[in-house]
Amino acid sequence: MTSSTTTAVVAHAADDLRVERIAVRSPEPGEAVVAVAYGGICGSDLHYWQHGAVGESILRAPMILGHEVAGTVVRAAADGTGPSAGTPVTVHPATREHTDVRFPENSPNLSPGVRYLGSAARFPHTEGAFASEVVLPATMLRELPAGLDLRVAALIEPASVAWHAVSKAGDLSGKRVLVIGSGPIGALVVAVAKRAGAAEIVAVDLHDKPLEIATALGATRTLKATDAEAIAAVDADVVFESSGNHRGLASAIAGATRGAMVVMVGLLPTGDQPVPVSLAITRELRLVGSLRFNDEIDEVIAAIADGSLAIDPIITHTFPVDEALEAFGVAADASVSGKVLLAF
Repeated sequence: MTSSTTTAVVAHAADDLRVERIAVRSPEPGEAVVAVAYGGICGSDLHYWQHGAVGESILRAPMILGHEVAGTVVRAAADGTGPSAGTPVTVHPATREHTDVRFPENSPNLSPGVRYLGSAARFPHTEGAFASEVVLPATMLRELPAGLDLRVAALIEPASVAWHAVSKAGDLSGKRVLVIGSGPIGALVVAVAKRAGAAEIVAVDLHDKPLEIATALGATRTLKATDAEAIAAVDADVVFESSGNHRGLASAIAGATRGAMVVMVGLLPTGDQPVPVSLAITRELRLVGSLRFNDEIDEVIAAIADGSLAIDPIITHTFPVDEALEAFGVAADASVSGKVLLAF
């Protein structure tokens, strides 16, 4: 049973976030209707709320936010593709359109033709999935194993971002890992690195709460971001920079051993960044970017289902959708929250 209208979280402009009733459009033959149970508030959602933009992706019209969601199919795609009605699902929020720009065929995440749910990178914007009912391409839906908690399933998208980043570093067995920035993505990197066999995982952040969460997810030691000397002494084999700040990248370079790899997960602001590149050169560091993910989402689902990837501790708050503005405020305060969920 589907509705003609739904409750959605819509960003209209900077500092203008509204919970409102909107129409549910009719699905195309290859689209399904999903009743969203939970949605995780991402850093990009916070930027659209606070600044009306994420980097160069600027709001030019009201847009439904959200791309970290889980729920249940209430109307299957009419063409018979995708999960049937009643199936619990999570969502891979990317679709790809044709482009003449070159990119590696085995890395569709690098295609400039990618559209992502809840993104203002193009106009018209790509609407997100923070709504009680949402119409989505059946190809986006991933069936969940029986018994997998839909609250945890809302974390599968950011966990896939972390999984993709960790895969960039190769075999972590027995290695010393440094994670700069222990917000939701950094904490999930800790969890995935633990599963990958890292012998030591040092988590860094400005606040105590993220470090508590990182410890619960597998960090063997924590450091404050202000302790530059201690960070430089880590001498890590692999560093994951997930703060999205040039000071964090400088710390990542300083904390890396000679010949180490630095995986840059956090998205730094557009433009030049003041970082000690000379140190990266003289240590022969490998600086590698990591953007979103591809099919790793299927591996993440399997790992959560078999218990080898435990990510529950990252969830610190759950708010009903009617209290979305309060939820966004809590999510923006890293000193008190990890992952904040909206319940639809």
